[in-house]
Amino acid sequence: MLVNRLLTGARARAPLQTSLLETWRLRGRTASSYSASSEPSKVRALIYGNHGDPAKVIQLKNLELTAVGGSDVHVRMLAAPVNPADINMIQGNYGLLPKLPAVGGNEGVGQVVAVGSSVSGLKPGDWVILASAGLGTWRTEAVFSEKALIQVPKDVPLQSAATLSVNPCTAYRMLMDFEQLQPGDSVIQNASNSGVGQAVIQIASALRLKTINVVRDRPDIRKLMDKLKDLGADYVLTEEELRMPETKTIFKDLPLPRLALNCVGGKSSTELLRHLAPGGTMVTYGGMAKQPVIASVSLLIFKDVKLRGFWLSQWKNNHSLDEFKEMILTLCNLIHQGQLTAPTCSEVALQDYQKALEASMKPFVSSKQILTM
Repeated sequence: MLVNRLLTGARARAPLQTSLLETWRLRGRTASSYSASSEPSKVRALIYGNHGDPAKVIQLKNLELTAVGGSDVHVRMLAAPVNPADINMIQGNYGLLPKLPAVGGNEGVGQVVAVGSSVSGLKPGDWVILASAGLGTWRTEAVFSEKALIQVPKDVPLQSAATLSVNPCTAYRMLMDFEQLQPGDSVIQNASNSGVGQAVIQIASALRLKTINVVRDRPDIRKLMDKLKDLGADYVLTEEELRMPETKTIFKDLPLPRLALNCVGGKSSTELLRHLAPGGTMVTYGGMAKQPVIASVSLLIFKDVKLRGFWLSQWKNNHSLDEFKEMILTLCNLIHQGQLTAPTCSEVALQDYQKALEASMKPFVSSKQILTM
């Protein structure tokens, strides 16, 4: 089965990044450095009380840490990325909006400081990620319910752990759930340099699938293409190149893709549909162009293409926590085997959050911003 193939046949990748972990250890901030205390402590958090421009509504404030109850876990956050969904949530145009005021961030990794008397699955020193969105990870410390946390191996590079629960999971589910793909089959995607796109390339390579990767043209396009090929991309094309007749020569060497992954919309998604195999599926999981998906009547009738959508939060609502944990374990195995690395990241201290927000909202984002605590 394809899932089993993910756990074998490792192919060497670039060295995994460990700088955040090294920084953490140099500061001496290990779990043993802290002990549980009945006294409330102050934590720093990035909070927004209204929806709007993240640069204007996000503020760094002090919060009082709540007491640890019987089923609670006191977590010191280590690192948390700034994802497009985080920005959209602050702007107020996302499918899940927490009650305001809210702490920003939906993803990240932390270390357990103390546990309540009823907690049996976690202990001080364990690394954990959040099982669901909307809980707020852009803070130095927090108290979460044990049910809201998933333990991850401490030997996973910190940047990989901090970016594990959203983009790689989205990539994995889209590759596994919509078409019964076999080794040698092909997948086409746009936004290939995004966090999801990079994860798709690597997981597909582990599955021995071929990938056709579409990116927007930019000044450093050749550098970007080389980077994606180093990750395992078989073909990398600009959106303009995908429209050229010469592109058809690619399919002399591989079958038409049965799966297309769309994060852009507009003309880009229409081009993906044109290259789908008859009966193939296009899955839309984002809309960077802020334009609708347009599918011609002829493609729907004569090629019987299927249009689907995917949202990881909805998948979690329809599946058990154990299934999510199993997926996290599979992805951690890929990381251990060198088949899945974190996207290129830039570390930004929590107090310099404005820098991270501004960088995350630029047109061409080449590095994921990671807030360090």
